Amino acid sequence: MECQPIKIGGYTDHIHILCMLSKKIALMKLLEEVKAHSSKWIKTKGDEYSNFYWQDGYGAFSVNPIDVDTVIAYIENQKEHHQKRTFQDEYRALLKKYEVEYDERYVWD
Repeated sequence: MECQPIKIGGYTDHIHILCMLSKKIALMKLLEEVKAHSSKWIKTKGDEYSNFYWQDGYGAFSVNPIDVDTVIAYIENQKEHHQKRTFQDEYRALLKKYEVEYDERYVWD
């Protein structure tokens, strides 16, 4: 899809994808394709994954090229990072920091 991945990783309840977004595809379409193909793939990995699904939403953030190495390190250290702070608490703090309005009812489903 011409969106060169730089780093992919995550933890038990979320995933991070750092990539170059192609000018030829909308972010929403990229995530729709990633979710659809990865969901289909994981369901081939055993019965325990038969009910797997992604939540409807997603969070997307641009990254200053100067900060790419910092984001790569962040993605690589998810397990250690989330032993100190949950994903949900971290995400709420990020939304607050950048003054993004949100409704808690629609963030986690």
